Amino acid sequence: MNTGQWLGLVTGILFGFLLQKGRVLRFEKQIGAMLFKDMTILKFMLSSILVGMAGILLLSNFDIITLSHKPMNLGAILIGGGLFGAGWAIMGFCPGTSLGALGEGRWHAVFAIAGMVAGAALYAELYPFFKSTVLAWKDFGKIGLQDALGVSLWVIIPVFWAGTISLFFWFEKKGL
Repeated sequence: MNTGQWLGLVTGILFGFLLQKGRVLRFEKQIGAMLFKDMTILKFMLSSILVGMAGILLLSNFDIITLSHKPMNLGAILIGGGLFGAGWAIMGFCPGTSLGALGEGRWHAVFAIAGMVAGAALYAELYPFFKSTVLAWKDFGKIGLQDALGVSLWVIIPVFWAGTISLFFWFEKKGL
């Protein structure tokens, strides 16, 4: 394995450890998030985004990594997001938490994982059909937030951090 793979493995294990310690792998936390009664998962996800967005941009600025956006395809986003949300609501797991739950020994997560694998296989099989239908919907190309807003990411990141931290304080005030 090369250095990048080792770093990926170490950060993946660390992220899994934090998922478990943050208790976001628990079914009751998943349901609480969907009912807007427990914001633990949202706080965890937003914290990960805060660290990741600054870290990835720093790595990019130091030419350690190269950023490459996926095309922003309206059909793929709407249908893929809907399927992701439906699967999460039905199973109580997203892809990361299902693997973490299985790692904790909760075997019912196997059904969520099997559903994801079956869905990926079905998508691969039906890709030619999707390419000429759903994926042919409005394609905005490879744009990022800075392109859409016309502002540097180093302006966007502090604004996002401030908004997220304010949201955290509000959650705490409301007992969420």
